[in-house]
Formats: sequence, structure tokens, C-alpha cells
Amino acid sequence: MFQRLREDINSVFARDPAARNFLEVLTNYPGLHALLLHRISHQLWKRNLKWIARTLSTLGRWFTGIEIHPGATIGRRFFIDHGMGVVIGETTIVGDDVTLYQGVTLGGTSWNKGKRHPTLEDGVIVGAGAKILGPFTVGAGAKVGSNAVVTKEVPAGATVVGIPGKIVQRRDPDSDPGLEVDPARREAMCQKFGFDAYGMSQDMPDPVAKSMQAMLDHMHAVDERISGMCKTLRQLDHSYRDGQMPEIRDEDFAEILEDVDRACAPVIGRDANAETLGTHAASGNESASGNENAGPGTPDQSTTDKQNAGGSETANDAEHGAEREDEATTARRQ
Repeated sequence: MFQRLREDINSVFARDPAARNFLEVLTNYPGLHALLLHRISHQLWKRNLKWIARTLSTLGRWFTGIEIHPGATIGRRFFIDHGMGVVIGETTIVGDDVTLYQGVTLGGTSWNKGKRHPTLEDGVIVGAGAKILGPFTVGAGAKVGSNAVVTKEVPAGATVVGIPGKIVQRRDPDSDPGLEVDPARREAMCQKFGFDAYGMSQDMPDPVAKSMQAMLDHMHAVDERISGMCKTLRQLDHSYRDGQMPEIRDEDFAEILEDVDRACAPVIGRDANAETLGTHAASGNESASGNENAGPGTPDQSTTDKQNAGGSETANDAEHGAEREDEATTARRQ
């Protein structure tokens, strides 16, 4: 018991530069007081003395402003800095060397029985006002930014910020050190493309800026590979250096353009016919409108139709007469 108490006090010295001596930490740190009371209430909870355990937990909340359910499982060297407003739910599991700041909630999103609170692995740091809600795991060494709301699993070594929580930095154990780009060269490429790489600090990068940074790194790697291939080609063929790209001429596309014109011709014809029909229809509508608006002295539509019909019959008779004369002339010649 005294060994655990010594560990807890040493963890305060390691994480709070304001701590001056052993007596000050023991008497003036509410996070330490809440942790000591929780250890007692947790043992009572496991022995099925649940009412006494909850009562002791309530007393601890009155004295410290920190609410830790007696059913929560907390590891070694756990440190709550300042502590006011911290809430830790019943099924929460906290690993070793975890740090919480004021206003943190380790809560649930369901009223169902069973595991409904988060699991924090070793070395997790949760900033002031952050909310971690749900039965998922926050990986070892992860960092949760102040006032973030996290509702899904966080990989080990990642940094999460915002509402809802977004991963802005993650540790990639499979990354190739040879592909890392010098920050100065990345900045030069940013200026070349007109991109201002603000918010790309290594401590707390912006998600959009982080994506742009990854794109720039990829472009830089492609540029390096192309330069290497060009260098090899120059070594194999000295004329490659003075070589030029072939010129694009209109003659090379003449046949293709002719095929396109032929394919488009029927479509153009159909469009023209449709336009002509539309013009005739519009003319007919205008004529009808004119007849409706005509005065008493203007002939009506029926009279005009009869005149048109008579003219058509006269034209047909003349055409048949011409055909008969042609037949008679042919017969005389024979």
C-alpha cells in the first residue's frame, strides 16, 4: 500500500512542475485524494458491499469534485491534474501512467448492461474538457486534445482533436525512413504551387493541411523518381538530353476528323429538318392568331381554305393535262 502511494506521489512530481514537496502533494492535490478513496471503494465494490462503496465514492466527489465509480478499474501511476469535473464511469478500464485533466468525461452512450465505457491503454493523455464516450479502446500513448468528443476507437500513438474527434497525427510503425521528406524542401514545393502550409506543426497539425502535406510528399517522391530515370536515360543515350517531343500536326488527325464529320452529318440533317418543321408550325400558329384578330372586312379562315383548295385543284388539272400531251406526242413519233 505504501509502495503504491509513493508511486502516485512520484507521478505527480513527474507530470506537474508546480509540485514542490511530498507534504504539499499529499495534502493539496484532489486528484491524489480521489484516487486513494477510489482504491478503498473499489475493494468494497468487489466484495459486494456496493452501497458502502457508492457512499464512499459520493463523499469523495463532495470533497474533491471528482466522480469515480467504484466499479471502474484504474491502473498504476494514474494522475488527475486539477481534477474538478472529472467523471469516470462504472465499466471504464484505465491502464498505467494515464493522465487526465479537469473536465474529462469517460462515459457511455447506452443504458444497456455490460461494457459501455471506454478503455484507456497505458500512457494515454486526455486534455481538459475532452469527452470519450462509448465501449471502445484508446490505444497506448494516444493523445486526446482539449474539448474533443471521441466516439470511436483511437489507434495507438495517435492524436485526436475536434468535435467529432478526428485523427490528425498517427504513428506509423511501417513507415520507410528513406521516404521522409525534408521540411525545408516540402516548404519550397508549397511555395512553388502557391499553397500556404499553415497549421502543419508537428504538435497539432490541421487535418486538411495534413492531407495536403501527404500529397506534396507524394509529388516530391514522384519527382525524385522521374529525375532518377532521366539521369539513367542520359547515361544510356547522350542524345536524350537534346531530344524533343514529336510535333502534333493537323494532318495526323485528318482522317479522324473526316470520320467525325460523317458521323455527325445525319444528326445535323435531323436537326435542320426539326428546325424547319418548327418554323412551319410557328407560321401556322401566327396565321391562326391573325385570323382570330381580324376585323369584319377580313376574310375568315374557311374562305381562305377554300381558295387554297381551288388553287390546288387547278394546279393538279394542269399537271395532268401536260402529262396527256406528252403521251400523245410520244405516240405520234412512234
